[in-house]
This record gives sequence, structure tokens and C-alpha cells, in this order.
Amino acid sequence: MYIGGLSKEVIRSLIATALGREKADLVLKSISLVNVYTGEILENVDVAVKNGRIAYVGSNADHTIGSFTKVVKGKGKFLIPGFLDAHIHIESSMLTPLHFSEAVLPHGTTGVFVDPHEIANVLGKEGVKYFIEEAKLAPIRIFVEVPSCVPATPEDITGGRLGPREVRELLEDPYTIGLGEVMDFHGVLSLRKDILEKIAEAHKLNKVVDGHAPALSDKHLAAYVASGITSDHESVEAWEVIEKARLGMYVMLREGSAWRDLDKTIKAIINHNIDVHMIVFDTDDRNPYDIVYEGHMDYIVRRAIELGLDPIKAVQMATINVARRFKVEDHIGGIAPSKLADFIILKNLEKVVIEMVFVNGNLLVKNGKSLWKPPENYKIPKHLYNTINIKRMLLPEDFKLKAPISSGIVKARVIGIVPNKAITKHLVLDVRVENGEVVSDTERDILKIAMVERYTGEGKVGLGLVHGFGFKYGALASSIAHDSHNILVVGVSEDDMAHAVNKLVEVGGGIIFVANKKTEALVELPVAGILSDKPAEVVAEKLRKLTETVRKAGSKIDEPYMTLSILGLIVIPELRVFNKGLFDVSKNSVVNVFVEQ
Repeated sequence: MYIGGLSKEVIRSLIATALGREKADLVLKSISLVNVYTGEILENVDVAVKNGRIAYVGSNADHTIGSFTKVVKGKGKFLIPGFLDAHIHIESSMLTPLHFSEAVLPHGTTGVFVDPHEIANVLGKEGVKYFIEEAKLAPIRIFVEVPSCVPATPEDITGGRLGPREVRELLEDPYTIGLGEVMDFHGVLSLRKDILEKIAEAHKLNKVVDGHAPALSDKHLAAYVASGITSDHESVEAWEVIEKARLGMYVMLREGSAWRDLDKTIKAIINHNIDVHMIVFDTDDRNPYDIVYEGHMDYIVRRAIELGLDPIKAVQMATINVARRFKVEDHIGGIAPSKLADFIILKNLEKVVIEMVFVNGNLLVKNGKSLWKPPENYKIPKHLYNTINIKRMLLPEDFKLKAPISSGIVKARVIGIVPNKAITKHLVLDVRVENGEVVSDTERDILKIAMVERYTGEGKVGLGLVHGFGFKYGALASSIAHDSHNILVVGVSEDDMAHAVNKLVEVGGGIIFVANKKTEALVELPVAGILSDKPAEVVAEKLRKLTETVRKAGSKIDEPYMTLSILGLIVIPELRVFNKGLFDVSKNSVVNVFVEQ
């Protein structure tokens, strides 16, 4: 999203409207304004809008009302700025930017700051350009950051790569707002040349640099921040929020679908009473079912209030604080003269009950229904389809894990899932071996997990073990696998694991659950293997069926497919699986599945 400066003609018109010499396009009458600049609620306020911007805020806008002015009565209602998501990967919604916009608008979201590193890992620079071009057609403001880590680490195999030259080119595009989360914190701390070059390029252009600093503290955190990285969204405890905010970072409190950290991170404010001007909200990864039926930014604000946060502070953290973080507060994030007319009318402030949503002064949502639809003649570019390149059938033998003994018990490293968190545990457990191979142990919930490389045509397989899914049968596979988007599969049966991966190759990507070599549920994601080309409601219904199917198989996790999708991301502690096997994030190295005895 590119927001140009105020032209002489726009300035003239806003001044004239504020004085009543020109008439407003829209006037809100007698509404309770949540003023995010002063942290107070002002009663019986009038707001006048001209040409998509606010011209007047005061006690009486009657002098701006003409015969063609639309007047909205606001008595008993609240006016707040449009919600801004400080950090989201739209790809995790499994929707294209246009369908995503249609889905989040009814929830009051009028702007999002996106890091499209998912599609960049599949398609490189062309994937980012696709996001930029489609964002221009969206009804909300989609601010695109340039992915900093494609691939996430040098060890990953991906379809696209963004080196310093590609990053510089994209940063120079006026439609990009900054450098996306610098995930490879090991690369920063080890002074890796390419990482530092990317960060420096953003600083040269006075664009922000977003961070990714899970579990970093003391000298390591200070060194990371010393690079000029000024935000983080990976805090899971209150003390992390406080430490990062004290170092001048904008701390993003995440509440997505699988990663629900708000109940702990909000305590930094409620229990420790720290100032909120450096604290913002983000969703990071939010699936379409949760967007449609639970909400987007409205859900986070509502949840924060339920947890004890003052409603005005909650609104500030979802609006003006975000705008300030990204240096666009002159245009969005608040309700004041000259600002863009992006705002929400609420029936109830504490419960965040949305009645209307305006963008550029245009009514786009009324009573929970979007009045905007994607252009009927818009077509997704053909090169975004058929991106999975595996030139062989996967066989059950590909998922057999050879053990160092012929039979009995052996100690092995096992990925331990932490429910509703992105982090994992590095477990060492006894596993059963029969005929020289590790076998799944459904009683103790130890299953096979694998990543299948999808770009070179070879379909190489990295194997590991995982604890926490709870499946009693079947296999779950996904071509959403942050951030490489190779294919991840977890299962009880090698036959089902092979069938699941082969089916995803056939349909061009998606999420699938297989039992007895039969497809029980499937969400097709043919766009780059990670996005649907259907509306949110259609994808949400398929996800609902998938979730029900996986739960019948014994799933213990609220978001099993999103949990699976993160288990290949080798920049979040502690243990992960990738195309070369197991990866110990703390040691930043590949490790053997089996522990030497």
C-alpha cells in the first residue's frame, strides 16, 4: 500500500470543508469518540469527511452539511479508528489478498502489515510482486514488507530466494513499507554478511525493520536490537514483553489461531502496569475458519478487554500504536482532521460489537456484512498454479525410520508439541523398534513425522518423531510448511503417509487427512500450493470438516494442521524436522534422531 502526501488541492478542500465553505460527503452526528491521541472518550462529537479524509472533528458539524451530504446518527454509539494488524502472513489464512480483505472487513480491519515470505519462499520475487499488485485492488490497506529471510535459513530448500540484490530492488518500490521479520537471528548475531546487508538497505531508505526474537535475552537481545531491528512478535511470557519494550522495541502481542499468547503477554500491562505506547496487537497466522466465526482484530481487542485491559488502551494498541510503529500515523490510526477516513462505528465498546466500517469515508460493512466483493473479472495469474515439483510417487518405504538396533527399545530425540504455542520441546524418549525400524506408538503418542522436498523434483524425505498429536490412526499432510512450504506429513501408518503426500502432489497442494489409504478430508490449495482461490466461507467449511475428521482420529490439538505447518520452521526453538532430518534450533545444527548410548 502506498499513501501519497497531501496535495495542494486536497489541503484546500479539507480547509474549506472544515470552515463550511464546501460541504462534506459524510457527517457523523453526536457520537462518542474514542480519542486515541489523548486516551479519553469524548461525548457528542461530530465528524465531517471530504474526499476520503476527515475535515472536521468537533461539537457541531452542521455547517458542513449540504444537500448531498450523507448524515449518520451516532447517538449511543462509539467511533474508533479502523483496526490495524501489526504483523500477519496473509498466506496463513489460505486466502488470496482479495478474499482475505473481504473476510476481515466485517471484523473492523481496515489495514494490515504483511510479510509475504510464505509465497516468496515458493515463487521468490514474483510472489512478492503478485501480492503488491493484488493489494492495489483490495478495499483495505495492505502494506507489504519485503521478506528478509527467503529461505528462512541457509539450510532450507525453497522455490524462491531473495538475496540482498532482490531485497534492495523490492525495498525501493514505493509500495513496500519495510523489511519483514528477520527470522534468522543466528545470522544477525553471527554477523552474516547477507543478513546485515538487507538490514542496512532498509535503514538507507528509512524503512522499518521487523524482528523475530524468540527467547532472546540480555546480551543476545541487546545485540539483535543494536542492528536497528525495532519490533518483535515472538514473546510468550510477560517478562519478555517488558524486557523488549525497555530496549525500545515495539512489542507485538500475538493472538492467532494456533499461537495464542495473549493470556500471558497481556500481564506485562495488567500486572506490571507498563506504558502501552510501544505495545501493539498482531495475529501473525490466522486461519479462515477463525476469521469467519471468531473474528480478526476485533477478536483480539475483545479478548484483551476480557482479560482486564482498559478498552481505550486496547483500541490504542490496535490503531494508533501500529500506525506509529510503521511511520504512517500522519494518515491512519486516529480520527482527526487530515487523516484518512477509516473508522468503525460500534454498538458496544467493551464487547466490540461492530455496526459499520468505513474506508476512505465509504461504507463497506453494515451489520456484519461486507458490502464489497472482489472484481468479477479478476483472474489469478496462471504461473501461481502447478508449483509442486515432485517427479516420483512416494512409497511407504520413504517413511520408514531405520534404527541402530534390530528390536527392543532405543532412546530417540522427539519433537514435543506445546499446545497453542509456536515453540516445541526437545524430548528424549524411549521408542520401540521392530525388524530394525522404529514403529509408531499410539499408546505413548509417538508418531512418525517427515518433510518431503517439493522443488527439485527429487522428493527427498527428512524423517523424525513427534509427540503430542494423539492420532490413533491415519496421516495428516500439508503443503503449508513454514517457511519452506515443502510438504509435511505426520502419521501412524507409512502407507497413509505416502498416500497423503501423493494426493497433495496430484491436486497441486493443500491439507489432507488419510485413513486406510482413503482421503477422509481435503482442503485444496492450488495457488502456489498454499492458497485457495475460493472465498473464505468455502475454505472455512472444508477446514471444519478436516478438523472434525482429525479429532475423530484422536487429535489432542485445537489447530492440528497449523501446528503441523510450523514444525518445519527451523528458527523457533527447540526441535524441528526439515528435508535433511532433525534440526536443533538452540545448537543451530542437524542432529541424529537417535541418542548415542
